[in-house]
Amino acid sequence: MKHIALYRAWRPQSFQDMVGQQHIIQTLQNAIREQRVSHAYLFSGPRGTGKTTAAKVLAKAVNCERGPAAEPCNECESCRRITAGSVMDVQEIDAASNRGVEEIRDLREKVKYAPTEVRQKVYIIDEVHMLTTEAFNALLKTLEEPPPHVMFILATTEPHKLPATIISRCQRFDFRRVSLEEQTQRLRQIAQEEGMEADNEALQYIARLSDGGMRDALSILDQIASFTGGHVSYEQVLSMTGGIASEQFGKLAGGIRNGDAGLVLQMVEDFMQEGKSADKCMENLLYYFRDLLMIQMIPNADKLTDRVLHPEEYKEMAASFSKQQLFHMIDTLNHYQSEMKYASQPQTLFEVALLKLCGIPQAGGYDQPQEQQQNAAPADSAEVNQLKRQVAAMEKKLEKLLQNGSVPPGASSGGTARSNSAPAPRISAAAKIPANMEQFLAQKSSPEFVEVHRQWGQVLQGVKEEKVTVHAWFMDGDPVSVSGDAVLVAFKNNIHRETTEKPANKQVIESVLQDKLGKPYYLVTMMQKDWAAALEGAGTQQKEELKLEHEHESQDPNAKPWIDEALHIFGEDLVIIKD
Repeated sequence: MKHIALYRAWRPQSFQDMVGQQHIIQTLQNAIREQRVSHAYLFSGPRGTGKTTAAKVLAKAVNCERGPAAEPCNECESCRRITAGSVMDVQEIDAASNRGVEEIRDLREKVKYAPTEVRQKVYIIDEVHMLTTEAFNALLKTLEEPPPHVMFILATTEPHKLPATIISRCQRFDFRRVSLEEQTQRLRQIAQEEGMEADNEALQYIARLSDGGMRDALSILDQIASFTGGHVSYEQVLSMTGGIASEQFGKLAGGIRNGDAGLVLQMVEDFMQEGKSADKCMENLLYYFRDLLMIQMIPNADKLTDRVLHPEEYKEMAASFSKQQLFHMIDTLNHYQSEMKYASQPQTLFEVALLKLCGIPQAGGYDQPQEQQQNAAPADSAEVNQLKRQVAAMEKKLEKLLQNGSVPPGASSGGTARSNSAPAPRISAAAKIPANMEQFLAQKSSPEFVEVHRQWGQVLQGVKEEKVTVHAWFMDGDPVSVSGDAVLVAFKNNIHRETTEKPANKQVIESVLQDKLGKPYYLVTMMQKDWAAALEGAGTQQKEELKLEHEHESQDPNAKPWIDEALHIFGEDLVIIKD
């Protein structure tokens, strides 16, 4: 294959030929000059960034007949034979296909013998993370104390899969992705020397496609040059790689912004007729909206965009979307891209994703530009009708409860009947103030309470282990007193208190109390503000006033009694609270 031939022709033969890893090269060269070369190196980083190449250049540098030298001469017998791969003392081992313990034991046996052809034995183990646990264990001792004539160079794209014991015995170098400028410059140099005509935009796009890997960039360049007879243009790169021009995505984004589903679906059909794949289109569109977000949020984002080559031309398009819309679009596309991997009809998923995006500008709750807010469509009528039906059903249930006497019909202090327009009274699941309040106040600092308070963390943990949902409500309360066999817990939030008081939930808590505290206790609850008022010395009359205040909680501007009623009628499992 021709692109392999081009990669081999331009594969670096010395450190100075390598692109984008200057910090690593300088460190290795200084170590060779000062004769402080390590016995084991770990080269990690993305694919195509020069890990194996650097390992081979290092093997030549330490074995060069004119060295050891900071740069191999590439002229002596050793350098030429190592480049050709014909030196038995310099071996490149593919760990993906030689990953077992037997292969590593064989290597350990060979390590003992002195080199026969060059100065130092070098073992380059590529994709070392593929070794089995047993193979790593077999390699460990040799890696820690190899003979002085042996050097190990481990290369991997996934260093997190290596045991820490292996990593700690190596000098680690992390190879970075090659920058866009360095790649473009290198591609331009190669194109000139190979006699190719290449547009600058085409080379930039190839560099962006390679994701920082020089090897991938060279492969794409050679593939396109072979197809086009030596001329590489931007349009040909798009055609060969299945990419889509930014202008087409601009038109597609305009259709999405305007909610024009017909235009969007027609463009998808055109892409498919041109031979584009749905997953590639999805990937490119995801990059496009990501680029719009970069353009909108960051000044001079020309070096941060992945597919848009001229960001200044797309500022107007970026400004037509809000940040929240772009975030939501990227999330939606990312979700459907994941689903597409397992879909038998990826085009359908791509179309569904785009139709969803068409609805985003009209959806409420986003930080839209003001002119879009004024023209925003009203909320979905079906949703509104569903909410109306739920409210009507709730009102009927409340009316039945009132008729059956489940709720005291008291209104004002004058005893007049409650008018139809007055808010419905709250249904209380338990008394607001404990009957034996005086005893709780008297025992608030008793030794028994101090002991309960000390073990309260264990109680909460026990409730969590029994039932996480109960723990979530119970966490809102704090123990404030113990009287006899009753533990008084004060809550900040009334919904949490009433849910905790439900018989099933209360049974879970009382069981844990007995288990953790060593004796049976039953749970008594109240609100924290009531407890605070009682501590201030409020008498019986004040307690009655507190009761009345809570009976008419609608006077509290922050109170939301309808939420409590919904929880009581339908249960917390069926009620979802949204702002």
